[in-house]
Amino acid sequence: MEKFKTRWDIQQNWQLLFPLLGIVGLGYSSFKLAKLLFDNNLILTIVLAVVITYALLKFFLFLFKKLENKWKVDYRWEMIRIFLVFAVTGSSSVFIGRPIISWLGITKENLNVFVYWALYIIIGIIFYQIMLVCFGWLSGQHKFFWEFEKKMIRRFGLGKFVD
Repeated sequence: MEKFKTRWDIQQNWQLLFPLLGIVGLGYSSFKLAKLLFDNNLILTIVLAVVITYALLKFFLFLFKKLENKWKVDYRWEMIRIFLVFAVTGSSSVFIGRPIISWLGITKENLNVFVYWALYIIIGIIFYQIMLVCFGWLSGQHKFFWEFEKKMIRRFGLGKFVD
């Protein structure tokens, strides 16, 4: 355990929460993906979930190495917290965008399918931007996410609003 704590720069036991949440989220996502393929066979679903979890864990550890120098964070465990914020924000923007689209009366039946999906994506992106900063603030990473948000806004060509 001490080797794990040293590798992730964990000084206090409460910081173990973020690697634990990351592993639990990864396992849950892998199980859901595996269940899409083998819904009727529980053993195959579990085996495939373990394989997917292992593959995704290797992929995310690779991403950590690549992003470690790019993202300026004090401790490595904070990167897990940042990834969790991105995951929660992405999922939340879909859950918030769907009722707003319905509330506006935008459906696939009354619009062209391409126009519907374009509006759905635009509304999702707008709420994603807002929620990214909010969830970043709640996670204690407001500075990181505000700088990330400003960079994203500049890439959308709206840099005059943040400069």
